[in-house]
Amino acid sequence: MIKPIRNEADYEATLKRIDELMEAVPNTQEFDELEVLVTLVESYEEKHYYIEAPDPIAAIKFRMEQEDLKQKDLVPIIGDSAIVSKVLKGQRKLTVEMIKNLHDKLQIPFESLFGKMAIN
Repeated sequence: MIKPIRNEADYEATLKRIDELMEAVPNTQEFDELEVLVTLVESYEEKHYYIEAPDPIAAIKFRMEQEDLKQKDLVPIIGDSAIVSKVLKGQRKLTVEMIKNLHDKLQIPFESLFGKMAIN
């Protein structure tokens, strides 16, 4: 029986049931139950486990660290060295084109790049 997730015990029980249904065949009653339960869990997690997107500059610096990139490596992605420096210091906002380039070339999620910072 499907019921709302109201607390952690309900949440844990629902996760257990989802695990049991993971091999369900599409277009079956079990698969339909799986889809509904996943939707319930997603809703519960959004309310109770919401993680705010990181600051865009922190996301860029994190990717730079992961890829061992220097500021000069961002010039073809963001703009000249002065613009890169200003962006990384938070003195210049990201433009839509910069966000698209950072997403396309460094695979930084859009959610991280929009974050708390307004764009031009």
